[in-house]
Amino acid sequence: NPGEWVLKGVSFHVYPKQTVAFVGATGSGKSTILSLICRNYDIQKGQILIDGIDIRHIKIASLRSHFGQMLQDVFLFAGDIRSNIVLRSDNVTDEDVWQACRYVNADGFIRKQEGGLDETVREQGNNFSAGQRQLLSFARTILHKPSVMILDEATANIDTETEVLIQDSLEKMKNIGTMLIVAHRLSTIQHADNIILLSHGEIMEQGTHQELLHRKGRYYQLYTLQFRKQQLQES
Repeated sequence: NPGEWVLKGVSFHVYPKQTVAFVGATGSGKSTILSLICRNYDIQKGQILIDGIDIRHIKIASLRSHFGQMLQDVFLFAGDIRSNIVLRSDNVTDEDVWQACRYVNADGFIRKQEGGLDETVREQGNNFSAGQRQLLSFARTILHKPSVMILDEATANIDTETEVLIQDSLEKMKNIGTMLIVAHRLSTIQHADNIILLSHGEIMEQGTHQELLHRKGRYYQLYTLQFRKQQLQES
C-alpha cells in the first residue's frame, strides 16, 4: 500500500564466504532484499554497504559483475548445452565446462545425452526437466566464478532426486564465495551460517538451523509443518 514500508528495521551482516538464507511467507520481503542488493532499485532509507562502501556509489554494471544469480525460472536459449553454460566468455575450454558441470553434479545427465555438450537446447530449455535446467544454471554460475552467488527460490520446482544433487552442490559452492539464498524448502538451507526469518518486512528471528530449532519459535513451527507435510507425501 502507498506510504507503507516494504522493509522495516532490517539490519544484518554478511561475512566473506558465508551462506545466509532468507525464509518467510510470500510477501515477507525476502526477494526484495536481494533486489536491493543487486540494485534492481535503490533503497529510500538506510544503507547497504559492501566492504564499507555504499552500493549506490558503485556503478551498477561493476556491482553486478561480481554477482552470479540463480533464479527459480532459469533462462536457457535455443542452442546447445555448451553455449548456454559458457555464454559470451572467451578462452573457455571444454574441460573448463566439464569441470564446472562435475562440481555441481550436472555432468551425469549431460553425459547421458546423445550429443553431450553439443546436445540441442530448445527455446527456454523445455526439453529438459526443471531440475536439469537448474543444474545447468548452477554450472553456468560456477564457470564464471562470482564473488557472491544469489539464489532466489532456485530449488522451488525440483524433484527429490535433484534436490539431493543440489544440496551437495550448495555445500561445495560455499567454498567459492558468499551465498545469499531465498528458499521455500527449509531442507535446502540447513547448512547456512545464518538463517533470517522475515515476516511483513521485519526480521523475527535469525541464527543457525539448530539454534532456531532450539528456540522453538516461528522457524521451528515452519520447519515442523514442512517436515510433517513431507512425511505425509512420502507415506
